[in-house]
Amino acid sequence: MFKKSFITLIVLMFTLVSISMAFASSTEGGPDGNKRKGKYTYRKVCKACAAAGDTESATPKVSPADHTMAEWKAIFEAKNFKEFGCEAHWANLSDKAINDIYSYFYSFAADSPTPAKCQ
Repeated sequence: MFKKSFITLIVLMFTLVSISMAFASSTEGGPDGNKRKGKYTYRKVCKACAAAGDTESATPKVSPADHTMAEWKAIFEAKNFKEFGCEAHWANLSDKAINDIYSYFYSFAADSPTPAKCQ
């Protein structure tokens, strides 16, 4: 009887700890934008830059896996978009669009659980 109670208690504690860790990691420090919209908006900006002749190719030259989550956080907090090129197009983006792009880059950063594998 004691053995069954002890095993049940251990399983219950393990389950509770696992659930709490999952919730903590999902709400921890990341941006709250829409990463799918961010990917779309980022590619749209790259295409607009190429159409305007500001870049050589419509293919994005910066990938989310180029930096870690901490590096992306520093870049987007400082609003230092020189690495992306086409500063005029970035200056015209709304704060919501920039937050969505930030969510995309942060979610697929080099040290994220699912880093971007290709551009």
